[in-house]
Amino acid sequence: MTVRRVLGDRNAAVYLGGVLVSGFGDSAMLLVAGIWVKTLTGSSSLAAAVTFCVWAPTMAGPVLGVLADRLPRRSLLIWSNAGLAVLMPVLLAVRAGRDVWLLFAVFFVVGAAAVLADAAEAGLVTATVPAELRGDFNGLRMTVNEAMKLLAPLAGAGLFVRYGGSSVALLDAATFVLAALAFGRLRVRDRPRPATAGGWREQTAQGVRALREHPLLRRLVAAGAVAMLLSGLSSATVYEMADAGLHRPPAFVGVLYAVQGAGSIVAGLVAGAVMRRLPERAFAATGLVLFTTGAAVRAVPSLPVVLAGTLAVGVGLPWVIVAAFTAVQQHTAPELVGRVAAAAGTVVFGPTALAAALGAGLVAVADYRLQLAAVGVAGPAAAWFLLVRRPRRAAPAAEAGRAPGAAGPEVESGAGSTVGSTSGAETGVAAGSAAGSAEAGAPGAVPAAAPAAAAEREDGQPLPGPVEHQ
Repeated sequence: MTVRRVLGDRNAAVYLGGVLVSGFGDSAMLLVAGIWVKTLTGSSSLAAAVTFCVWAPTMAGPVLGVLADRLPRRSLLIWSNAGLAVLMPVLLAVRAGRDVWLLFAVFFVVGAAAVLADAAEAGLVTATVPAELRGDFNGLRMTVNEAMKLLAPLAGAGLFVRYGGSSVALLDAATFVLAALAFGRLRVRDRPRPATAGGWREQTAQGVRALREHPLLRRLVAAGAVAMLLSGLSSATVYEMADAGLHRPPAFVGVLYAVQGAGSIVAGLVAGAVMRRLPERAFAATGLVLFTTGAAVRAVPSLPVVLAGTLAVGVGLPWVIVAAFTAVQQHTAPELVGRVAAAAGTVVFGPTALAAALGAGLVAVADYRLQLAAVGVAGPAAAWFLLVRRPRRAAPAAEAGRAPGAAGPEVESGAGSTVGSTSGAETGVAAGSAAGSAEAGAPGAVPAAAPAAAAEREDGQPLPGPVEHQ
């Protein structure tokens, strides 16, 4: 069974442990931060602004990605989690509405650390997880992370109601400590990466160029950006929907997040099987339509309808994001992966900050149902645009090594460029060739040679060599 194979890899199992504990604390605290602001100020708009603070640092993603490529990635993960553990107790000083600026400031720092950690993690996954397990590992990672939304929001809301927001801040600090300890147990050390010509500006531009020059990757990342833009508009309505639509207290939002987490668990478990049957763009488009339809039906002031729509959001949204980020892992040279992942993160998640700010303002002046209806219209339109150009099959040479019965890779018509090289060896893949998902299995083999690993295990054994991604 593939899950057993993933968990049988020590690095993969330890890494998933760190993701599990940090995901629990983050999910609980992010929910409670909004509830905390709403309780202290009575403002749904200010409560939604917490999301803006978390996502705003993604706009600096390419610059932070250069830092992730320059520093030892495991150490970066350890120290960023340790630093956040020290920072979270600052929230014990929040007592009244005039103190909510502390929440905004702390969550801005949390957002910046998350961008940095995501870039470092992309490099670690590429270097430490065998290629044939990478898609399954990413699917399991998403399932583990999203499973926390079943428990963490309810636990966080319960702690908040019983003991206040300070208790959840301390819980989050403890999970950051545990995550730092888990990442410290990874048996991997970075080899010195090749020196890159140019300063920060040129190195940042390299990540952006690598992303821009890959046609299929560019299309999938753009779809992810649209999905997150619409997600920001949708999520900004959640407190007003609970209050004006369902006539529930702010803490009820925890139930909605738990339901969305259940949908995301389903998404992670079935994504690999679905992707083996659908081309990448069809998979992403299906997720986009499912997510936006679910968001739109939440405009109906009925609890069963809202819960069903929330479940659909949980299933559909991850599929769009998943399709973009495995493409980044699979098609980027190791010394560039931090920058390219961070640049993709800026493109995909940057609109979330803008949409959260816009959505928070719209909630204050207009009926929240108008936002949800707009999301429901925009989603299918974006999905159609994603599918409008018909891909051609890859050349026969690119089909070699593909698993029997697996869907063939997509190639954008007219595309022929290649991306990246490392240590003088060609690592390029035909532009637009099959990308899997950041958190689920790819539908076909990746043509051409995979990049050489830029790390080795601490026991001195080399990491597995290039393997066709099934």
